[in-house]
Amino acid sequence: MDPKNQVKLAVMFTTDDVLYADRAGCWGTCHHDNRGMPNAPEQSAIDAYAQKSQVDMTNGITKYITESRTKVEIKGRRGKKLGGWDKLKTADEVAAEGAQGHFMDLHRYKAGEKISENGAILADRIMDGGQEVEFNAVLADGMWTVEMIRNLKSDNATDISMALDKVYNFGFAIHDDYTNGRFHHVSLGYRLAFDSTDADLNAPAK
Repeated sequence: MDPKNQVKLAVMFTTDDVLYADRAGCWGTCHHDNRGMPNAPEQSAIDAYAQKSQVDMTNGITKYITESRTKVEIKGRRGKKLGGWDKLKTADEVAAEGAQGHFMDLHRYKAGEKISENGAILADRIMDGGQEVEFNAVLADGMWTVEMIRNLKSDNATDISMALDKVYNFGFAIHDDYTNGRFHHVSLGYRLAFDSTDADLNAPAK
């Protein structure tokens, strides 16, 4: 449980260059070996992993995307464990994926503490390094209304810079009723465009 925050909202943006982003939203970052999930590795296995220093694994395996791994098992046939936590590409290969925009831009708001965060998911989930994002949230008659304000353009490596003539993928995740960890509501992927009907959400460009 998270007693400080009745609601937490996460909004994710990415491009079609990320596998499954056009249909799965942040489901593409959730794996059977993430911490709290059935195939989460023991800390002793993590401590013995040769590439453990590439990302912060001190509290288990956080979310990641396929582009950061040499292989991610998704079928589990013949007793194979699902996931790919221990199949990290090299640090240089992961950096190259990030430089090509192969990551998920992640914005999160903790309503109780009024904390706005901007991070990204590639080899793991980081919750800093992005441009400042402003959230305003109001609870009225049992319904939350949340406004998010961010610049379309950014020079930060962990931000997706948006062009008005492009279409982007986005999704939501909502932790409600003071829940924490894996207990939350998750959307499938949606499409965002600017002054175009070729998307689920058409935002007017000004």
